[in-house]
Amino acid sequence: MALQLKSMSEGASGGVLRKLLLGIKVVVLAAFVLGGMVGTIATGNVGVRTTLGITSEDEVTPGVYFKWPFISRVEEFTAKEVAIDLTDLTPKARDNLSLRDMDITLYYRAEAATIAELFTKYAGQSARADEGYMVPAYNLVLRVARNTAYKEVAKVDSLVMHTRRDELSDAMHTNMQAELDKTDPGVFKITRVVVRAVITDPSIEESIRNAVANQKRLEAMEVQTQIAQKEAEIKVTEARGIAESNRIIAGSLTREYLQHEANQALLKFAEGDNASTVILPSGMNVTPLINANAPAAATPK
Repeated sequence: MALQLKSMSEGASGGVLRKLLLGIKVVVLAAFVLGGMVGTIATGNVGVRTTLGITSEDEVTPGVYFKWPFISRVEEFTAKEVAIDLTDLTPKARDNLSLRDMDITLYYRAEAATIAELFTKYAGQSARADEGYMVPAYNLVLRVARNTAYKEVAKVDSLVMHTRRDELSDAMHTNMQAELDKTDPGVFKITRVVVRAVITDPSIEESIRNAVANQKRLEAMEVQTQIAQKEAEIKVTEARGIAESNRIIAGSLTREYLQHEANQALLKFAEGDNASTVILPSGMNVTPLINANAPAAATPK
């Protein structure tokens, strides 16, 4: 009798345990099912819903969403600004010389209301970010950015590439936006492009240094030339002044004026204490002037 009671007790305990395990399984299954029916989308992102392989054209807005488990899924995409880094590019410049390294960062975003369409149109072109969400058409924009960078670099000589970063950035910005607008107008927005590094080949670097040195020498020579030109202009001006002065003087030296000046000189000479007789040059119509105050000659004894 005791053995029979023991067996019945063990059977009851086993039944309770089985029910407990079954209850746990039901709870876990219910939690799994309910968890698969609910999800959240972060602010600034949208969700793309796919049900039985068909993608809905209506984006799931930020917040809590519901879906059918197993037959429906929602993929979260960012509608925020995204950075794409292009590193270790080696494009050729206009003079057919390749850059050793070029690094570019571009920033873009996709309009939130077009992300479901982009997901369908460019299947496989999106990329998953480290944060877990998807970046729409990432590979498409990356390819356009790379092609545009190579095209723009090909328009500039390698010797001046390091001085044209801002121009390159602006050109890439404009042309990338135009290229994306050809197929998807109003969908993508290139917010900015930054050329972070431009490293030319060592031989080009040497050419750049030589070009800079030659430019400095040329500038110095130009300054010297300008100084010489100014000095020459000063001399010409002085010579013209002297010539004009001589012309005026020569024009005023009439015969009467010269006679008058000679008379004045003779008068001063005659008034001196040491002069007695003046011998006039030939051709001068002047009466000799004799100094009456000159001492008389000594009478010889």
